[in-house]
Amino acid sequence: MSKKVTNSDVFKVLESWAPRNLAYEWDNVGLQIGTYNNQVKKIMITLDVLESVVDEAIEENVDLIIAHHPLLFKSIKQINLNSNQGKIIQKLIQNNITVYASHTNLDIADGGVNDLLAEQLDLKSTKPLVEEYQEELFKIAVFVPVSKMEKVLDALSKSGAGHIGNYSHCTFQSNGQGTFKPLEGTNPYIGSKGKLEKVDEVKIETIVPNNKLSNAIQEMIKAHPYEEVAYDVYPLNNKGRTFGLGRIGQLSEKVTLQAFAEHIKKMYDVPAVRVIGNLTKKVESVAILGGSGEKYYSVAKHKGADVYITGDMTFHAAQQAEQMGLSIIDPGHHVEKVMKQGVKNYLSEKLEEDEIEIITSNIDTEPFKFI
Repeated sequence: MSKKVTNSDVFKVLESWAPRNLAYEWDNVGLQIGTYNNQVKKIMITLDVLESVVDEAIEENVDLIIAHHPLLFKSIKQINLNSNQGKIIQKLIQNNITVYASHTNLDIADGGVNDLLAEQLDLKSTKPLVEEYQEELFKIAVFVPVSKMEKVLDALSKSGAGHIGNYSHCTFQSNGQGTFKPLEGTNPYIGSKGKLEKVDEVKIETIVPNNKLSNAIQEMIKAHPYEEVAYDVYPLNNKGRTFGLGRIGQLSEKVTLQAFAEHIKKMYDVPAVRVIGNLTKKVESVAILGGSGEKYYSVAKHKGADVYITGDMTFHAAQQAEQMGLSIIDPGHHVEKVMKQGVKNYLSEKLEEDEIEIITSNIDTEPFKFI
C-alpha cells in the first residue's frame, strides 16, 4: 500500500534538486497559493500559470500545479476577483489546487532548465556561464555500533551526504571503543542503568553540502539505534560545487551559424529564430541561457563563446554583440518549456513508489504568433 504523499513531501523532493537558496533574491519561489498539508494524487507541470492552465487543471482534477514562472511575482495589495489575476486565485482556492514555483533556482540547479536546454543540443563539457553560488561543505563524524554501521551509512548517503562527483557512499571509517553510563530516566539500546558500558564502535566520517546538512543529520539520527547519538559537525574550507546561470560548452564539430540556427528550431520546436551575425561563420563554442539573458552577452563573449543562445534580445544590445563579433540566436523566452518534461521525469523517478499521476500541461503559453 502506497503512503500518503502531501504537498510538503513533493516540495522537499523538488528542493533536493533545486534548493530555494539558489534562487535570486528578487525571485519569488516556493509555495504560491494553497497549503503544505494537502494530500497529492495528481500533479501538473506547466511553464506559466494562466487562467487557461488553471481551467485545464480543474478539468484534470489536479491537486498540485508546479510552475516555472511564479504566479505571484510582485507583491499584491488587493485581490480583485474581476481582474485576471484575481480570477485565477479564486479558481485555485475554490478548487483546492496548490501552486508551487521553481524558477531561477531551477535555472541554476544541476540538471535544471539550462542543462536540459544544453542537453537537447548535445553540448559537451558544459560549465556554468555566470557563476553565482559555491556550496559550503561540512563534515559529519558519527559513532555507531559495528552491527548498525551499514544502516547509518546508507541513511547518510540517501540523504545527500557522502557524494563526491559521480561517487556515492564516500566515507572514512575507523574502529574504536565507545563508553557510556546510562543514568536514571534512560532507555539504553545497549547496557544497563548505572553501569559503565564499553562498546565496539565505528566512527563514520563523511562530507555533506550545507543545503543537505539538516536532512542528513535527521536521517542519521533516525537510523541510529542509540537514544542519544554522539556526532560532530565541522565546517570545511574545501570548495564545493559551483552553481550558476546559463551554460557554456562545445559542439562535437563546427557548423555554420545558419545550420546551427536551423538545428535549434528543430530541437526546441520553435517556428522561427532571430539570428545576429554572419550566417556562414563556423561556430563550435556555445553559450546558452534560457529565458531573458540579454545582459550576459558580454560574459558569453569573454568566456570564448562563438554563439550565444538566449531570449528577449533588444535592438541596441544586438548591435553591440554583433560589433564585438559574437553571434546570437534568439529562439524566444518560451524554450524554457523544456522544464515541463524535465520536472515530470524527475518527479516520476523520485515518487515512483507512490500512486501519484504526473502530467504536463497541454496549454501553449507562448504569447507570440509567427506569421
